[in-house]
Amino acid sequence: MICSHSNPGRSLWPKGPGSQPSKQVLLGIIIIGRNTVERFRSLAWLVKSVFGLIAIAAFSSSFLMTVDGAQFAPKPAHIFIIVLENEGYDITFGRKSPAAYLKSLARQGALLQNYYGIGHNSLDNYIAVVSGQAPNPVTQSDCHDYVNFVSTGTTKDGQAIGTGCVYPSNISTIVNQLEDKGLTWKGYMEDMGNDPSRVSATCGHPIIGEEDRTQKATIGDQYASRHNPFVYFHSIIDRPTCAAHVVNLSALATDLNEVQTTPNYAFITPNLCHDGHDDKCIDGQTGGLIAADKFLEDIVPKILASPAFNQDGLLIVTFDEADTGPKHRNASACCREPRGPNISPGAKVYDDVDKGPGIFGPGGGQTGAVLVSRLIKPGTVSKAPYNHYSLLRSVEDFFYVGHLGYAGQKGLKTFGKDIFTLPYG
Repeated sequence: MICSHSNPGRSLWPKGPGSQPSKQVLLGIIIIGRNTVERFRSLAWLVKSVFGLIAIAAFSSSFLMTVDGAQFAPKPAHIFIIVLENEGYDITFGRKSPAAYLKSLARQGALLQNYYGIGHNSLDNYIAVVSGQAPNPVTQSDCHDYVNFVSTGTTKDGQAIGTGCVYPSNISTIVNQLEDKGLTWKGYMEDMGNDPSRVSATCGHPIIGEEDRTQKATIGDQYASRHNPFVYFHSIIDRPTCAAHVVNLSALATDLNEVQTTPNYAFITPNLCHDGHDDKCIDGQTGGLIAADKFLEDIVPKILASPAFNQDGLLIVTFDEADTGPKHRNASACCREPRGPNISPGAKVYDDVDKGPGIFGPGGGQTGAVLVSRLIKPGTVSKAPYNHYSLLRSVEDFFYVGHLGYAGQKGLKTFGKDIFTLPYG
C-alpha cells in the first residue's frame, strides 16, 4: 500500500492528499493503546504520545512508515508530463535514433517499451490523456474548426455520445478532479499568446464556431491549440480560473523555484517545432526528433533540479501517437482498447475510411514512454502494455480520485512495481 501527501500546509494522512487518517493508522493507535495501558496513566505521557501519533500520521511521503508490520511507501505528488509528437518506438529508441538525450534520460529512470497512443491524429490522444474520452471523427481530424461537441447523452462507462471538439461542462477531466480535491495544476504551453491576434496568452483558444488559426505555425508563434487538451472542455474554459491554470511555458521557471509554487500536476506542451511535429520549422530550425530532443535537454534538467521534483516528483515523457506517414504508419493498440461509441461504420477522416480510433486501425501505435523518479531504479525497463488511458488512471490513483471514461476500463493496468522499482525511495 502507498501513501501520498497533500498541499503544503495541509494535514498529510496515509490515504492521500486531504484525506482522513487511514484504517492502518487508527489500528496502530488501538494497538498502542492496548499494549501501553499502564503508561497512559501518566497524563503527561498521554499528551506526548498523542502528539507523537499525530506526527507519525503526518509524515510526508518522503518517509517510510511502519504500522503493525505494514509498510507504506511514498507515491508521487508532483507529476510533470511532457508530450511530444508523432514518433514510433523504433524510431525514437532505436539504434539510429537522434534522440540521444531522451535515451540517456531513460537510463536514469524507466523505459516503458510497450506504451501506446490511443488514436490518430493528435487531438484525440491529448483529450484521452486528461479525460478518458475516446476519439470521434472530428477530434481524429484535429478540429480545424473549433466547434462544440454536440452530445446526445453518455454511456455507462462515461463516454460522451456525439461528435465535435469542445466537450460540454458535464464531461470532467483530471484537473477538475484535482481542483475539487483542493490540489493544484497548470498547463504550460510554449508560445501561447505570443501573437495575441491568434489566441490569448492565458487559456488561449479559438472562438467557438470559428476556424482554428493555430493549426499552422507562424513566425514567432508556433503554438497549436490542438496540443493543449484543456481548451477542449467547457468544464475548464468556462471557469474563471482557467486563465490562472493554462499559461505560457515561460511561467514554469519561476513556478519551479519552490515546492509551494509548483503545481501537483504540470502538463507541458512544446511548440510545433520543439515537440517534433514539424520536420522543418517555420523559423528555419531543424525540427522533428532532433528539435524535440534539444527541447528536453533544455527543460528537463530544470525540472529534475526543482525542490518539488526532489521531494516527491515524477516526470513522464511520451508521444501523442506513432507516425502516420506511409513509410512508418502504425495504428496498433494495446490493453483491449475500446473502439468507443462515436466511430460509425463508413465514417471518414479526411479521405480515409475510419476503421477505428487509429483511423487505419485500432489505436495510436507503439510510442514508448520514459518515467523518472527517485522511486524508480535507473535502467528499469518495463515490457508491460500501457496506453494514455493507463497514464490517466495511474495519475488518478496517485491522487486518490475516481477513474474517468476509459481510464475506468476493467482490468486496465496502472503503473506499478514493474516501474516503481525503488518503492521506498
